[in-house]
Amino acid sequence: MTEERGERVADAAMCALRGCTFEYAGAAVRALRDVDAHVRRGEFVVLAGRSGCGKTTVTRLLNGLAPVHVAGALEGEARTAGLVAGRADIGAYARVVGSVFQNPKTQYFQACSTDELAFACENAGVTGDEIRARIARAARRFGIEDLLDRTIAELSGGQQQRLAVAAATMLDPDVLVLDEPTSNLDADAMRALHDMLAALKRDGVTVVVAEHRLAWCADLVDRYIVLDDGACVGGYDAQTFRALPAQRLRQWGLRALDVGGASAQVRRKIEETRARRMAATGDADGTPVLSVRGLRVGYRARSLFGWKRTPTFAREIPDLDFHAGRIVGLVGRNGAGKSTFARTICGLQRALGGTIAVDGRTATRDELSRAAGMVMQDVHYQLFSDSVRGELMLDGGRARCDAILGDLGLLDNADRHPMSLSGGERQRLAIGTALIANKRFIVLDEPTSGLDHGNMMRVGALLRALADRGVAVIVITHDDELAAQWCDELVEFT
Repeated sequence: MTEERGERVADAAMCALRGCTFEYAGAAVRALRDVDAHVRRGEFVVLAGRSGCGKTTVTRLLNGLAPVHVAGALEGEARTAGLVAGRADIGAYARVVGSVFQNPKTQYFQACSTDELAFACENAGVTGDEIRARIARAARRFGIEDLLDRTIAELSGGQQQRLAVAAATMLDPDVLVLDEPTSNLDADAMRALHDMLAALKRDGVTVVVAEHRLAWCADLVDRYIVLDDGACVGGYDAQTFRALPAQRLRQWGLRALDVGGASAQVRRKIEETRARRMAATGDADGTPVLSVRGLRVGYRARSLFGWKRTPTFAREIPDLDFHAGRIVGLVGRNGAGKSTFARTICGLQRALGGTIAVDGRTATRDELSRAAGMVMQDVHYQLFSDSVRGELMLDGGRARCDAILGDLGLLDNADRHPMSLSGGERQRLAIGTALIANKRFIVLDEPTSGLDHGNMMRVGALLRALADRGVAVIVITHDDELAAQWCDELVEFT
């Protein structure tokens, strides 16, 4: 493309970055370096690249959060629907750009789902009758009638993400920007998100998605913009991108465009695990590190007079054993109770019934807490220090900390504040805090959410090394590539 032609395309674009270099306040490295990119009106564009390559930074420039609300120094110009980042008021962006973040919990303002849908309209001065009409229209458009008048905290991750997409469209924006929207979603939730975005594309909305998992939306994409180390390495139409050699995609850290083979392998492992456990007798594999018998997990709501007797959520768990040296994946739909089970076996919440044993002895909650290490789905809850190295120094010496940071690809960031890292980098850091703690068993809740292919493989190799040292490893995951390649067994929660 000639420079003159490039200028004309950029001028006609709905979104355009021209010579954008961006450095976050307090960071020693540039998140973006002289990026030129554009998105035409009505296009569905995917921002692709390895963790920390600058995808999230681009989304923050497109929706106006950077460089003011997310502080940093911007050189060049980022323009969306005529609004220039750093100059236009954020209120102006709210009317033309809808945003959906990786963790939908971070963008909710209301406790009730219907109130959340109404929130943006209320702030924009839309009349009550029109708000009610828009809510009804959005519910029909996206098939979320069953989510109306619900408590958001009680929705599954997939339901919360669908609600976030619907809420982002309430002011009929021209552009929708999504940052890793499928990182914690199961297959059904991804299909529902796909259908929502397909409807928006049909209606002419410009859609920009920063994403590692490429297969779920491959049929919707018009163009891919690939970033690497803060620079734009190329823009490709969908047909050209699909024809690129697999080795090239791996060099950029990209996930597969087709995960059919991995999904089939996951299904085989589930059936093999079920058959093996049904046939098992006695303790042929030795005393398990962790075992559950007759376990019932869930939680109760709190009232003015104490905890309610009837659980708000409850489910029965099949009898399970977890042995040293094995990586066991827990798979299944959002809301099936996997994370509740994880918190229970780690002693973070009380079981509703049954027993949990460690090394053959029934364990109290305190004993479970001492035996267990956990990497939460939302890692913000477990990062406390003011530096990356400091997070690991809480439980280990300098040499061991740096060795683990090196294995995680984080040693160059050792002196940075954890909150200055990308989402994928923070996820790896949280895994490091579990690796250094020398626990009997470790539970990881979606450890590869937000991770590129290379870092997914790096995490898998670390889990394998941990298991080989005699730890029982339990992984909650919707990542078929991780489950197929690295889990020894797969237990399905239905």
